[in-house]
Amino acid sequence: MRIGELADIVGITTRAVRHYHRIGLLPEPPRQPNGYREYSLRDAVELARVRRLTELGLSLDEVRDVLADDEGKEFVEILTELDADLARQEEAIRQRRASLARLLAQAGETGRLPAEAPVSPELAAVFEDMARASAREPGPEPAMAAKERQLLALLETGSPGADRGWIDAMTRSLRADPAAMRSAYAVYAQLDELAEAAEDDPRVERTARAIDACVPDEALRMLAIPDDAGAGEGDGFIDAFFADFAPAQAAAVRRAIGLLKERAG
Repeated sequence: MRIGELADIVGITTRAVRHYHRIGLLPEPPRQPNGYREYSLRDAVELARVRRLTELGLSLDEVRDVLADDEGKEFVEILTELDADLARQEEAIRQRRASLARLLAQAGETGRLPAEAPVSPELAAVFEDMARASAREPGPEPAMAAKERQLLALLETGSPGADRGWIDAMTRSLRADPAAMRSAYAVYAQLDELAEAAEDDPRVERTARAIDACVPDEALRMLAIPDDAGAGEGDGFIDAFFADFAPAQAAAVRRAIGLLKERAG
C-alpha cells in the first residue's frame, strides 16, 4: 500500500509518517520501480503502535526506546515515570482549578476582582479590606496605596515558602487591627504629599517614622534587611524600587529602612 493509504488506516498524516522515517522511528520500506514506497501490513501494525504510545504521552525518543526493547522492561519503567508525571500534572491542575474557584467566588461576592488578581486568598482579603478602608476615607484613594498593592503582589509572587513570612505577618496585622489599616492609609497620604517635595523637607522624617511605626515587631523579626538596602546602588531590584518613587518619597523610605534596622538591633 502507498503512504497515503497507510496514514489513513492508522489515522495520522503522511507528513507524520515521513517525519518518523527521518528520525529513524519507522524503517523506510522498499520502493517500487516507480520510486513509490510500498508499505506492508507489518508497517501499519508498527505505525499504529507508535500512535498508541504517543497518545499515552510518551515522547518520540521514549517511543523509540520502547520499540527497541524486545523484553518490554524499559517500557514498564517508562510507563511508571509517565504515570508519576501525569499524577504531578493532575495535582497541578487541581490546584489551578482551586485557585480559579476562589477567584470566581470572590467575583461573585464582590462583583469584581482587584486589578492585581490573581493573588493568594490572604492577600486578596487584605486588598478587599483596603478597598473598604479607602471607601471610608474622604477623597480619592492615595496613589501610594495602589503602589503598595502592586508591590505586595510582586513580593508574594517572588517570595515562596518561608521567605514570605514577613509578608504574612504584615497582612495579619492589617487584617486583625482596624487601627493598623487606618495608620497605613495615613502613611499613604503622607507619602503622596511628598510627591513634589524636596528631599530635605521636614515631612520626610515624619513620614519615615510613620512608616517605621506601621511595621509590627512580628514582621520586623522575619524581615531580613540587607546592609545596603537603603543605598540603592548595585542591586537591580533595589535600584528599580527607589526609582519608582519621587526623590522625597525615596528619602523617606530610605530613612524608614534605617529606623527599622535600628529597631531590629
